[in-house]
Amino acid sequence: MIQCKRVYDAPEANDGYRVLVDRLWPRGVKKESLAHDEWNKTLAPSTALRKAFHGKVIDFANFSQHYCNELDAQREEGKRLLKIADEKGLTLLYAARNTRQNHARVLAEWLAHLK
Repeated sequence: MIQCKRVYDAPEANDGYRVLVDRLWPRGVKKESLAHDEWNKTLAPSTALRKAFHGKVIDFANFSQHYCNELDAQREEGKRLLKIADEKGLTLLYAARNTRQNHARVLAEWLAHLK
């Protein structure tokens, strides 16, 4: 099971292994107060891609395509998280305001197709 949650949402018992997948630490969150098992910057979008999307240089479809291309170079790391997801469940944590169009959703879909 893989789910996505904002870092600002309260943790729940069914979250399983909680991984922050943002390259930057979320604003307003103290490092010691975030309930997470891992901060994985490796699977976060590159700085250039993140800036292009947030700066509205590219739309979400283009962002998703480029991000999946970046993720393809991290297949072993993806497989590691899939193993954890199968054993404990996996929650991908992100700070973006948009809960429908964000990198964590793209990552979750990419992981689901990696199997």
